[in-house]
Amino acid sequence: MTSDAPLEIPGFAHLYSGKVRDLYVPDGRDDQLLLVASDRISAFDFILDPPIPDKGAVLTQLSLWWFEQLADLVPNHVVSTDVPDVVQGRAVLVQRLEMVPVECVARAYLTGGGLREYQADGTVSGLELPEGLRDGDRFDVPIFTASTKAPVGEHDEPMPYEDVEAAVGTARAAELRDITTRILTRGNEIAAERGILIADTKVEFGVDATGGLVLADEVLTPDSSRFWPADQWEPGHTQPSFDKEFVREWLLSPESGWSKSSGEAPPALPIEVVERTRAKYVEAYERLTGRTF
Repeated sequence: MTSDAPLEIPGFAHLYSGKVRDLYVPDGRDDQLLLVASDRISAFDFILDPPIPDKGAVLTQLSLWWFEQLADLVPNHVVSTDVPDVVQGRAVLVQRLEMVPVECVARAYLTGGGLREYQADGTVSGLELPEGLRDGDRFDVPIFTASTKAPVGEHDEPMPYEDVEAAVGTARAAELRDITTRILTRGNEIAAERGILIADTKVEFGVDATGGLVLADEVLTPDSSRFWPADQWEPGHTQPSFDKEFVREWLLSPESGWSKSSGEAPPALPIEVVERTRAKYVEAYERLTGRTF
């Protein structure tokens, strides 16, 4: 799946395309969606060229594995993995939910955008942190941060917790904070046994017909999380990773010739970056699940 145009899938009507996923509605039903993970990869709010081969399948299969590991913490949106052959392995049939208008992020380590905000203001999403923290330092307990859900092509902005409460209510905000941090804690308990640290993760939730929270989209994948090899963790500098941070680092390097502040679309990824990115995604999948991709 490398074309920009949505696939024609018999029995399904195309509804929406995001940075990575395409949504389809089954004919004659409005309570379910077909969620298809493409091989597109995004960074800095741009969809990059070329796609990463097999990326959509890795994200889908890894999310399904994690949904099983987290089933006792929170229900998920999966209805069936019995999907049309043309999207087999990279698609799932899911509940159609009313999505919560907040990107929920939990951080076990200080890095990435959180580090940049901390270095400027001493905060992450408005949450004040102790002085003297370094890139890669671990928090005593995971912290909940959040951001806005921006449309494709626009940038998510940090949301102070008070803004989350204003958006969804006090009780629901507390529920989002509790479940999001518990997901990261459980994820790290499992990943640590496989030699991986999960620095942070972004999760999305929907609300079902009963008003209950349901885990949706993807969970604990290389697109939504930062995975670090545990034996190489060393605070004070950028950590090696199994995720798309590798692509971000190449884009910001002199080798790419691109400036984030230019406002222009990034250049095409070199074949060696594409191949190494695919290898990192597959390695993360295989180390976490113990399965061969």
